[in-house]
Order: sequence, then C-alpha cells, then structure tokens
Amino acid sequence: MTDETTPRGDSGPELAAVVAGGTVDVPDFPQEGIVFKDLMPLFADGAAFRRVVDGIVAYYGADGFDVVAGVEARGFVVAAAVAYATGAGVVPVRKAGKLPRQTISASYHLEYGEATLEVHEDAFIAGQRVLVVDDVLATGGTAGAALDLVERAGGTVAGFTVLMELAFLKGRERLSPRTVHALLTV
Repeated sequence: MTDETTPRGDSGPELAAVVAGGTVDVPDFPQEGIVFKDLMPLFADGAAFRRVVDGIVAYYGADGFDVVAGVEARGFVVAAAVAYATGAGVVPVRKAGKLPRQTISASYHLEYGEATLEVHEDAFIAGQRVLVVDDVLATGGTAGAALDLVERAGGTVAGFTVLMELAFLKGRERLSPRTVHALLTV
C-alpha cells in the first residue's frame, strides 16, 4: 500500500524512491524562485544509476528502439548509458551552436526564459525508432522541441523518458497525446 509520502512514478515506487534519494534540491538556481533538481548525486552512485538505466531498458525492452537521443546536458548521461546497455546508438540533442555540421533547430520557452535546441540534419535514418531521454520534465517546452527535432530529422519517436516529472508544471499535458515515462513524479 502506498500513501502520499511514498515516491511515485511510471515504473513503480521502488525506482521512484531511487531517483528521489539521489536528487538534491537547490533553491534559487539558476535564478531566484526556481528550485533546481540536481541529479548529479544519482549519477555518482553506481548502484543507483544502474537501477535507473535498467529500469528504463526494462520499460521499453532492449529491442523497443534503434537509437537513443539525449537532451543536453544531463540527458546525455542517461542516453549514453541506455544506448550502451542495449547496443543502440546515441545522438545528442544540443543547445544552439554546439554541433559542427548542418543542423535543424527548434526554439521553445523555459520556465525562466527561451532556448533553442539543434540536431544534425542526418542524425537519424528515415523511420529509425528513437527513444528520447531527458532528466526533468517541467513545462514540456524542451521535450516538445526535442521530439519535434527527432521527427523533422526523419526519426520516429519510440518513447520519451525522464528521470523526474514536475507534475505541477503540467508538461505531460502539454505533450499529450504523446506518452511520457517518468521514473519519479513530484
């Protein structure tokens, strides 16, 4: 039985508790009024990080996607580990101006500003199944831009996973009808 103090997520309370236990809240970063969710302690804990990666792989299955796209920057860490665990390729979705070849871009709004993401035009083979991975789902702006880029570059979104969803910001609703897989929902 669970109650309001039991962490919850789409892969169950045990995995949600792993993510919650590896997260540190940093008030007023990057600006006053924002509470930054620092996942670096989770990444630094080898056993916890393995459980998170294994949980993502178990959710989709090792053959549920062909390539993993990680959203800058913490999404890179998770995407690379999931790709390695399944033998899939990995593609970075980067902030503007960071990729060396021809790119396509998508701009979006953050809770505290605006940003642009880019991916190489030839990042995906037409129809390739892409698992998109990011660290935190907030308002859905970053996620929406990343998913749009994957499709515009020829990929087919096979899934979208985040380690943490900030439900009060309603990002999942903004991404509907796409399915969101969040290991921890707060």
